[in-house]
Amino acid sequence: MPTVYILNGPNLNLLGQRQPEIYGSTTLADVERACTELGHELGIEIRFFQSNHEGVIVDTIHEARHEANAIVINPGALTHTSVAILDALNTFDAPVIEVHISNIHKRESFRHHSYVSLRAEGVIAGLGTNGYLMALRHIAPLIGAR
Repeated sequence: MPTVYILNGPNLNLLGQRQPEIYGSTTLADVERACTELGHELGIEIRFFQSNHEGVIVDTIHEARHEANAIVINPGALTHTSVAILDALNTFDAPVIEVHISNIHKRESFRHHSYVSLRAEGVIAGLGTNGYLMALRHIAPLIGAR
């Protein structure tokens, strides 16, 4: 069964509590549950990760090189600052989809630039937590899932 790593960056552990007017009331556990359920329907194994530490995310991407058929990543604020995550993603030879819960282009100007977008095959922004599910539906046929 193909495996997709879903990676979440800083502060996403507070999803549902932090700025619900921007990010909604859905928790990260809710997102994980929905992704796991959809993964089962699509014939994809989901491995879900969250870290507030850039190096841990880089290490997880390195692990994915040998374990995953695709990556869905919401790097949070590291989107706009992390060349290290970009470099790690550039070592991953399979599809990468970047997801943002909010529309980063309607927010502060410093959020308009994404290093991750330089590697991602696609970007989903502003569609709430449904963006994760849309990413999985897009990836499934690319990696030979049902």
